[in-house]
Amino acid sequence: MDLAKPEYFFNRELSWLDFNSRVLEESRDKDNPLLERVRFLAITQSNLDEFFNIRVASLHKMVRVGYTGTDAAGLTPQAQLAGISEKTHAMVEKQYTTLNRSLLPKLAEADIHLLHFADMRPAQVDFVDNYFHQTVMPVLTPLAVDVSRPFPFIANNTLNIALRLAKKNSKKDKSFALMQVPDVFPRVVKLPGGDNVFILLEEVIKHYMDELFVGFSIKAMGLFRLTRDMDLDVEEEDASDLMKEIEKQLKKRERGGVMRIEIDADMDDRLVKRLTKELNLTPDSIYPVNGPINLKFLGQLIKAISGHRDLLFPSFTPYEPAPLTEHSMFSLIAQHDIFVHHPYDSFAPVVNFIKQAAEDPQTLAIKMTLYRVSSHSPIITYLKQAAQNGKQVTVLVELKARFDEENNVHWANELERAGCHVIYGLVGLKTHCKLTLIIRQEENGIRRYMHMGTGNYNDVTARLYTDMGLFTADVDMGLDASNIFNMLSGFSEPPYFHKLVIAPIGIRKFLHEQIDDEIANARAGKKAFIQMKMNSLSDTDMIEKLYEASAAGVEVHLLVRGICNLRPGIPGISDNITVHSIVGRFLEHSRIYYFYADGEEHVFLSSADLMNRNLSRRVELLFPLLVDAVRQQAINIYNILWDDTVKTRVLHNDGTWTHVDGRGLPRLNAQEYLLAHAQSIADTLWPELETEKKRVDDESPRQFIPLMSDPSKDDDSGKKD
Repeated sequence: MDLAKPEYFFNRELSWLDFNSRVLEESRDKDNPLLERVRFLAITQSNLDEFFNIRVASLHKMVRVGYTGTDAAGLTPQAQLAGISEKTHAMVEKQYTTLNRSLLPKLAEADIHLLHFADMRPAQVDFVDNYFHQTVMPVLTPLAVDVSRPFPFIANNTLNIALRLAKKNSKKDKSFALMQVPDVFPRVVKLPGGDNVFILLEEVIKHYMDELFVGFSIKAMGLFRLTRDMDLDVEEEDASDLMKEIEKQLKKRERGGVMRIEIDADMDDRLVKRLTKELNLTPDSIYPVNGPINLKFLGQLIKAISGHRDLLFPSFTPYEPAPLTEHSMFSLIAQHDIFVHHPYDSFAPVVNFIKQAAEDPQTLAIKMTLYRVSSHSPIITYLKQAAQNGKQVTVLVELKARFDEENNVHWANELERAGCHVIYGLVGLKTHCKLTLIIRQEENGIRRYMHMGTGNYNDVTARLYTDMGLFTADVDMGLDASNIFNMLSGFSEPPYFHKLVIAPIGIRKFLHEQIDDEIANARAGKKAFIQMKMNSLSDTDMIEKLYEASAAGVEVHLLVRGICNLRPGIPGISDNITVHSIVGRFLEHSRIYYFYADGEEHVFLSSADLMNRNLSRRVELLFPLLVDAVRQQAINIYNILWDDTVKTRVLHNDGTWTHVDGRGLPRLNAQEYLLAHAQSIADTLWPELETEKKRVDDESPRQFIPLMSDPSKDDDSGKKD
């Protein structure tokens, strides 16, 4: 059976655009609070920016070097760029239709106004006049372009005004100039005469533009913004100091090639031609917009609005069970594993785990991986405190975490100054796993305590992203964690792991084995069932394996938030596969891998999506849930998400996504349900854990296949995929 036919796959980039369209649908959903709809629209802009910065830039590089190969769906880079252009132009039109026809009128009904200069009252004009001349004007720098002053460099994401000028009393209008809208001031300017009346900074500047070109008349002007190639190109093998190489590349990145230009829809044709020529643009890269360029300003607008809590999602306080506030984390973890589900459960126990270790006289060492942390991270504070308190602190800071490189360079320097050992991982691999290991000297000897998670150690995104974490003192997992850190910091190559699985060495192989077991059960006439939840599914090899399972009769349920290259509903190939996607208030970020296993129900959490980069080019972690109560908790949460009838979209064979048919079914918004029942869900688990003190690793029926078998029993162990 040939499972690699191009017609069996969707293109990754076009699938991503479909995901952003689902986000855009949320901005059009009247059941969402108005300001949340506005926020969703801003998110679509941010998503598109990053897509062009990285993914579109990558395709352009392939075209430049003459690469004519195809992806799994049979598309060349050039064909992908053409498809992206078509879809994105349609999406941009829909963005601005949503803004102009729906959101701005609804905001006006709520007495929230975004004015043009001509709409202002005299008192507002006086305010703006003073603001411009006293504050803004001194910062502005008009840039003429002529034979002695070449076209200047335009930075990524900056908002600029292009002008066509003529010297007064002259019939010639060949002069051309530029003006950057300064980003040192808020783009959203609050006006007097109402609680929520605003004007955009570029509107103010445009009104007074003639004062900056004395002796000239302005024939035409229009706004534009560039999106550049922002991908880093770090040759680690040649970099004697990775941090210095990253810092050098950060400076060079700002001058990447232009991937897209957004312009005013009514921009003067001669200005468009001039920009096209100077920036070497193609027609497909030009995006005229019917409204304010760069919809990320809507996020600023939401923050500037006074009152109107009723137009936002209701606020919530993440739940923290009483035992976690009343007892030390170490005494609790020593008794049994602890499961947390953010943002419904508080992130505080994760922070307190580090804090208590920093202050605990019995703690000898803390080892931790950091991929993305907040700009005011309490975890960084406690790691520094731990080092100052004499603990051995080792932190792997991933300097190549996209768009967080500068932040991570800063934290790496801070941690080193505080006396922490800072490492940067393995050459050629990003370290994406979320792992903390704390070593304590206890009465009975050394004991290891761990936290493993599906999401970053970021206290801010922990309130916005759904992620799962596990605290454990499992002996075998602790040994595995020590081996992982030894591998990351030194030259250690452990022959096998007991319970943890890591990429790029073994997650792919391990998942294959689990799927093979389901296939064998299906062929034996037994129940065979797979459930997986992830951010993206694009790895061709894993998709083919899921096709093989489906063809054998395994029922497969997939919760995929973003990219999905798998095509469901292919007769005899994928007709046993159902794909759902949930886009809602929280960003679904947890990764769950479930296998029925002839009734044993194996459940694993992971930092890894089923993407080639995660399985082949990153250090990722997959870990089992061995305690029955914890395992059942994760299964129950998955089932609640699967049964969602409000925010779920279903992927069809033709590539379209439609809302799940909820007719005859109770209304269930899974995220709302989990938020409303966070306390009861968490409190139900604790009594079950109290009765399950015996460690699972002592129970012979619960033995899991190790990452690599003992080399004395298997000559093939240790080979990489």
